[in-house]
Amino acid sequence: MRYQEVIPAVFLERPNRFIAMVLVNGQTERVHVKNTGRCRELLIAGCTVYLAAGKNPSRKTKYDLIAVEKVLPDSTALLINIDAQAPNAAAEEWLHTGALFPPAAEIRREVTYGNSRFDFCITHGETTAFLEVKGVTLEQNGVVSFPDAPTERGTKHLLELAACRQKGYEAYLLFVVQLKGAEQFRPNDSMDPAFGKALRHAVDSGVQILAMDCVVTPDSMVIDQPVPIILPYEK
Repeated sequence: MRYQEVIPAVFLERPNRFIAMVLVNGQTERVHVKNTGRCRELLIAGCTVYLAAGKNPSRKTKYDLIAVEKVLPDSTALLINIDAQAPNAAAEEWLHTGALFPPAAEIRREVTYGNSRFDFCITHGETTAFLEVKGVTLEQNGVVSFPDAPTERGTKHLLELAACRQKGYEAYLLFVVQLKGAEQFRPNDSMDPAFGKALRHAVDSGVQILAMDCVVTPDSMVIDQPVPIILPYEK
C-alpha cells in the first residue's frame, strides 16, 4: 500500500488522541493522528514523523500523521508506520498474492458473523475462513507486542474466532507488525491479561495465529516476512 504526498515533520505534542502538533518547514501545523492508541514510546517531542496529505479538501486538518522514526539504543532510527488503517490495506494486498490462500479464493472485507464483524472472510472451494487483523507498533529490544492498551474488542474477536473454529470454519488472527527487524512477537500480558488469555484459548481451539513484519518507507508499507510467535506460560 502506498500514500501520496508524504512529507517529514518534527513532532511537538499530542493534545489529545486524535490531534498532534508538528513543525513543518518552520511552521506549526495541527494534524490528524491516524492511531487512537497510546503510542507514548513513539510520539516523543522532537522526533521525526511523516505526514500524508488528506484527500478531503473540506477537512479541518491538512495532514495525517502516519509514521514515526524511533531512535534505538544504538542511535539508529527505526521507521514505524502507526496508521491504524494501514494493516488492513496491507493485509488485503498480501492475501491477493496467494500467500495464505489459493489465488482464486474469494476475499471479502468487513463480514459479520455471530456477534463480531471480522476484517476478512475468505472462501476457497468448500472452505470458509474468517480472518481478523491487528496492527502492532509496540517494540522493545527487538520484541514486538500487542496490545499497547487494554482492548475488550480484541478479546471479543479472539473468542469469536475460537467459536468459529469450533463450528468447523477456518479461523486466523494476523498480527501485522508495522516495522522491520522484529525478532519475536509476544502478547502484552502485563498490559492486558484478558487478551493474552483469550489468545491462548484461541490457539488451543485451533485458530491459526500469524505475525508478519513489513517493509516500511515513509510513503508505503508492504507485508514481508513471518515473525516468530512466543506464547510463554501464562502467569
